[in-house]
Amino acid sequence: MQHVAVIGAGPAGLAAAEILAGAGIRVSVYDRMPSPGRKFLLAGRGGLNLTHTEPLPRFLARYGPAAPALTPAITAFPPAALMAWCRSLGQEVFTGSSGRVFPMAFKATPLLRAWLRRLAAQGVQLHTGQHWLGWTADGALRFADGTVQADATILALGGASWPRLGADGGWVPALRAAGVPVTPLRPANCGFLHAWPDYFAARHAGQPLHRVRATHDGHTAMGEAMLTATGIEGGVIYALSAALRTTIERTGHATLTLDLRPDLDGAAFAQRLGGPGLSAANALRRAGLNPTASALVRVLGAAPTTAKALPLVLTGTAPIDRAISTAGGVALSAIDPHCMLHQRPGVFVAGEMLDWEAPTGGYLLQAAFSTGRAAAYGALQWLSIAK
Repeated sequence: MQHVAVIGAGPAGLAAAEILAGAGIRVSVYDRMPSPGRKFLLAGRGGLNLTHTEPLPRFLARYGPAAPALTPAITAFPPAALMAWCRSLGQEVFTGSSGRVFPMAFKATPLLRAWLRRLAAQGVQLHTGQHWLGWTADGALRFADGTVQADATILALGGASWPRLGADGGWVPALRAAGVPVTPLRPANCGFLHAWPDYFAARHAGQPLHRVRATHDGHTAMGEAMLTATGIEGGVIYALSAALRTTIERTGHATLTLDLRPDLDGAAFAQRLGGPGLSAANALRRAGLNPTASALVRVLGAAPTTAKALPLVLTGTAPIDRAISTAGGVALSAIDPHCMLHQRPGVFVAGEMLDWEAPTGGYLLQAAFSTGRAAAYGALQWLSIAK
């Protein structure tokens, strides 16, 4: 029986293992952590956002420059198929008002447990505590405590965010040593840095900015933000993170423009501010800004009227180990249409290891599942030819 090694027990790796085992292949999954799916479980702590129900053309556009490369995998296993797969595991799903899709349990644990039971029933062997280091001179897989021979390999080792959960980017040297082009890993869906005065950070770090509009370089998003001790983060910031990061990489800083009352037009906001003679704090309170938003306007030395277009200069990204996901990775030009490395025939790459990024909202997990399955089908085709 042919043997495939899957390295990485996150959604992409487990999705690949399921397809391979279902086709009668002997599958071994290796992960350096003591248990599988650790980042997957963290993602579900606040509600596991599996995918999104928006029309597929708009969905695919969320992947930006990587969309053409990811389209075949996502089209083959689209959001509707992912939802049906969840139901096949006994995990019903629901669609929120925003179009985001969640398991009814709202957590990752029941889904992962059901999935692991299915994989075990298929004969998939899970090996934890296995740190992959690359290849031996004869092409065997090299682990910290030995080597493994496989007829094909699927790499699904994730990016470099939340390294304590297993994805630390430690695979980069091995791939580069094999001649595989790897774009530097950078934080995505991340917070950004701004040097607040100490008194401001002490009082307002962790406080939310509700329902704001954020704009940068022609990109706009609506949502929540939160001030941190070192800057700002939150959903509306994550939605613009690629554009903000690109500008910072190019110029060393980026200006984010915040509309703190997007529900009011300029004239209505000005009217609410009141006439002359009011202090800035009182004027902003009259205009409906909460204490944190009001303090933000004042700490930036801005006039109350600028709360509709408040410029905030950001000087860097928050550390990659606190980012939700990463950009960069194995260059898409390094794989063929079946996710196989040109430099290492019989080795396939899936998930966040590949050089793509997407906003939160279900797009990250969808691409992980879809590329994992695509890599598995690529491996099956390779194995049929290699027999």
